[in-house]
Amino acid sequence: MKVRVFVSIAVLSIFAACRAEVKLPSIFSDNMVFQQGMKLPVWGTAAPGEKVKVSFNGQEAEATADATGKWMVELSPVNAGGPFEMTVSASNTVTVRNILAGEVWLCSGQSNMERSFNHDIQDKEKHLANANHPKIRLFHVPRKWSSVPLNDVDASWKECTKETVESFSVVGYFFGLELYNELKVPIGLINASWGGTRIEPWTPEIGFKGIPALQTIWEQVQYKTPTTAMHKQKANVMYEQYRKWLEDTRKRMDTDEPLDAPPPYPAELVPFSSQGHPTTLYNGMLNPLVPFAIRGAIWYQGEANIRDGVLYYDKLKALLGGWRAVWKNPELPFYLVQLAPYGRYSSDSLLPKLWQAQAKFVENTPHTGMAVINDVGNVNDIHPANKYDVGKRLALQALNKTYGMKELTADSPTLKSMEKNGRKLLLTFDTKALKTRDNKAPDWFEICGPSGVFVKADALITNNTVTLVAEGIEEPLAVRFAWSGMAEPNLTGETGLPVGAFIAGDYPDGDRLLKNVLEKDKYKLVYAFNPVNPQMTNGYKDMKYSTDDSVKFAGRKIKRIAYFMELEKKDGDPQYVFVSMAPFTQDIGKIGVPTYGTQTNFQQKVNDLRVVSNVPSVRNGTFDEGNIEFWPNNYAPPNAANVPGASDKTFDFGDRVNSPVLGYGSMQVHNYKEKQTIFAFNSFKSGRNADAGIGNQPGGNPDWTHSKSASKYVDGKLLVLIQTDEQ
Repeated sequence: MKVRVFVSIAVLSIFAACRAEVKLPSIFSDNMVFQQGMKLPVWGTAAPGEKVKVSFNGQEAEATADATGKWMVELSPVNAGGPFEMTVSASNTVTVRNILAGEVWLCSGQSNMERSFNHDIQDKEKHLANANHPKIRLFHVPRKWSSVPLNDVDASWKECTKETVESFSVVGYFFGLELYNELKVPIGLINASWGGTRIEPWTPEIGFKGIPALQTIWEQVQYKTPTTAMHKQKANVMYEQYRKWLEDTRKRMDTDEPLDAPPPYPAELVPFSSQGHPTTLYNGMLNPLVPFAIRGAIWYQGEANIRDGVLYYDKLKALLGGWRAVWKNPELPFYLVQLAPYGRYSSDSLLPKLWQAQAKFVENTPHTGMAVINDVGNVNDIHPANKYDVGKRLALQALNKTYGMKELTADSPTLKSMEKNGRKLLLTFDTKALKTRDNKAPDWFEICGPSGVFVKADALITNNTVTLVAEGIEEPLAVRFAWSGMAEPNLTGETGLPVGAFIAGDYPDGDRLLKNVLEKDKYKLVYAFNPVNPQMTNGYKDMKYSTDDSVKFAGRKIKRIAYFMELEKKDGDPQYVFVSMAPFTQDIGKIGVPTYGTQTNFQQKVNDLRVVSNVPSVRNGTFDEGNIEFWPNNYAPPNAANVPGASDKTFDFGDRVNSPVLGYGSMQVHNYKEKQTIFAFNSFKSGRNADAGIGNQPGGNPDWTHSKSASKYVDGKLLVLIQTDEQ
């Protein structure tokens, strides 16, 4: 017995000694770079209550590990230089050697940031042969996602050599090399990137908070994060339901009564399960680095969010807002790459809308900038091989805006003013002079007149002004430039930086088709949203509208109700339909998407149907009646409503409403006498897998049920409009 006690005590002593060892996360390793001129947080773990001393470059700081073993100190700013050593002492001592002080930058994004010299890189061998730079240090964060924030990554700092840089971010390396050559100080580069990833996973949960367009994501993160109040409240409700079920089940077992099924596990509490979900890459790859002192960040991402369009603006706000919050630096510099042209995104609006979002973000957000690269790629390759110019242009942003080298031109020219002169449009840019890369006339300019149809324009440069004229356009109203995924325009500023895509003038963006089918002043917009990627909130009980003006019209008498759906595929003109009808309700809250929250349920005829569409299969005109099927429920094919001509076997115009109420969901307008669906929007909760269609679905259920057709479109809109007694 005594021997056993002795052995147990010995084992416990060894275990306690291991627990007492002071440890640093891997961001503090040999060859690291401290950010010059900033306070320097240093942190790690030790035994709870243990005192820890940090010594660095003549400084000493002490901390006591908290109840969980965590500790942190803050060193005073240091000037560029080195090498230094840092010792961290408690019951043991950790020494970090060969430390430099200089400029530290985070490099993040998807495949174009992750791309290394192991891939097809322009002038690869030349760059690798000159890649030995001992004062540039590299920290490569390995791919790792997590549903909860992690504290460390499996990585270490390395001196930049041909061998170490070969698997590092090429854009990051060229960015850092340009800084090193200009600033003459050590450079630390942290690469945290992952090909094919969206922006949402890189965003900390606090980033989504307070951005109305992203509140569905915010709620999703709250429910799935165990530390939040919303998660705990939902979990407590679930616990009570299970507890009562267990009590009831025990009683029924004792009396031989049939047992009820257990309550379903709340879908909101199911943890995130991949790197595609919000916060998961921040948790696994960035949270372990916070609050390591950095000067700023560069960002090259967007391909995975290509269908977000203007919503990408809000997601960039969330990303940077979140990073600035966790690093406690509201002025953290952030420089992004505007995506290069790519032929698979050749739709008139797919890439241009994302470019717009990126440009708008930079325009509206201090301490940011954008590198335009529409001249360095290959429209047949989503990964441009010329990474040198990308890194250099990002460096120009930092050198000009962060380091004050105003003599360096960093920004591409942008439109300053537009003047009409008869058939001509005169565009003035904020640069001293314009030129073209090939010495030819500027290309990729289009102008439009009152029809809203853009026509290729001839362009002439005079100093910093471009004069445009187009055949058939007598009254030019608007201009767009490089408005295609195929556009590799030749127009540049005097230093050679290319002009980026833009649209300007009296162009009814997004409403051009609507203007063609009705007089705009007859109807007022109540609700608007994107049926191609619908967003819901409140546990999928309510629709997240991009416009909700229902409060304005509360109490007004509705004279007519109208719906306008537009669906855009990658190729070809957008499809649209406009349908109006006599009011089927005076409740303004029940004319939009029939959600569980609105308790909407209509399966009835509607009168005075008027239809205008460019879809060949849709019959245009005025019809005495049609019918609507609006509900949040599940439904089945039998013609329970006895609609003339409807099928008992196919989902179409007279389907049977089923439970549950919080079910599949149907928003359909039919011209049943023509056996025709005018438009359908179903399965609201399914996001990109929702059903959206105009006319009858070819070869399937006429009302598009189970089609998952939203995923086939790149963009769309559904507008709900009314005429009132006050119009």
